[in-house]
Amino acid sequence: MTTALYVGRFQPFHHGHLHSIRHVLKDSSEVVIVIGSAMTSHQADNPFTSGERIEMIHLALSDQGIGRDKYQVIPAPDVEVHSVWVAHIESLCPPFDVVYTNEPLTSRLFAEEEYEVRRIPFLRRNIYSGTEFRKRVLENEDWREIVPEPVAGFLAERGLTERTRRLNLSDRL
Repeated sequence: MTTALYVGRFQPFHHGHLHSIRHVLKDSSEVVIVIGSAMTSHQADNPFTSGERIEMIHLALSDQGIGRDKYQVIPAPDVEVHSVWVAHIESLCPPFDVVYTNEPLTSRLFAEEEYEVRRIPFLRRNIYSGTEFRKRVLENEDWREIVPEPVAGFLAERGLTERTRRLNLSDRL
């Protein structure tokens, strides 16, 4: 059994993230999903709380038939000292064998600690990104195609797209 680690901010959880988790689970028996910057919310680039992000992940994976026996979600607050970040993640998570990431600093830090690091093929990166989601919300464009349907419903029902819009508008002032 191989346990993989996958780190993201998930602001929000979108189809690219879902694609990545499906990719990871092809080679691993389970994945530890780490919510980075877990303490950050209510900011233009980080509108959602860690609890909201956890809920989005559960809704999307459940909708795809990915049971909770295949993944764990761990919120991880930032550590400002890169040299101790991997140890911080290790202290929060169950043991893992391989790290999946496309983020250069994350790759470097885990590789320096002798973890196997694997890249994930992007899925329509120009569309499936938190940046594109936030841009579309701000400009009143269709954002629903970016996120899985259960996430879209969650965001709309909780007024979270309106929060995102307000935060991004106030950030421009």
